[in-house]
Amino acid sequence: MTNDKVQLFENQPIRTAWIEDEEEWYFSIVDVVGVLVESKDPTSYWRKLKQRLKEEGNETVTNCHALKMTAQDGKKRFTDVANTEQLLRLIQSIPSKKAEPFKMWLAQVGRERIEEVIDPELTIERALETYAGKGYSREWINQRLQAIQVRKELTDEWDKRGVKKGAEYAILTDEISKAWSGMTTRQYKTFKGLKKENLRDNMFTLELVLNMLAEATTAEISKQKQPETFEENRLVATEGGAAAGEARISVE
Repeated sequence: MTNDKVQLFENQPIRTAWIEDEEEWYFSIVDVVGVLVESKDPTSYWRKLKQRLKEEGNETVTNCHALKMTAQDGKKRFTDVANTEQLLRLIQSIPSKKAEPFKMWLAQVGRERIEEVIDPELTIERALETYAGKGYSREWINQRLQAIQVRKELTDEWDKRGVKKGAEYAILTDEISKAWSGMTTRQYKTFKGLKKENLRDNMFTLELVLNMLAEATTAEISKQKQPETFEENRLVATEGGAAAGEARISVE
């Protein structure tokens, strides 16, 4: 745990922790419960709710764990915590007017996701709306959407070569990133002061272009060399990233 800090929700303190290895925020469940139900004894409320959910076989409660957080007396004590996904699922089990906006939002997100599965074009339209709403320029948005397409072409190529989603994707992505920028993805995010935020959403246009060049080159080299092992894919990733690294040095 890299920090133990307090964030405010409707002027109420919520203890939070950022887990660097997981790149995940965790929230004190008791603090959130206290805000939503306005209970004088949120600890007892959570204890009873936790027991009821366990009896119902709720997996979210089972998967929640504890972290040491600073209590009101200043001492560190183990506290039940939940990440964002777990917290949103728990909120659905709390009968509270304050929880209602969260529940409505979850229902809306679920409906939109189903619509996107039926009509994938909606995903692109909503991405445009989201980026525009955040104040990005039209030129940057077009570049970002192109970057998404290039990434998809690369991952399709990796799938053909037997690269596994998850850890292996991440390793190859880091190889590409190191080769063109000199930093792994996590180091790049740290350099930009990011945590959960998407790295590419915080790149300047030139960074996006160089990253696209690295990934597009990697995909093309892979098509030519047709690597059969993970180590061969790793070498291809380094070679593709290095091409964009030479372009970066030339620009600089």
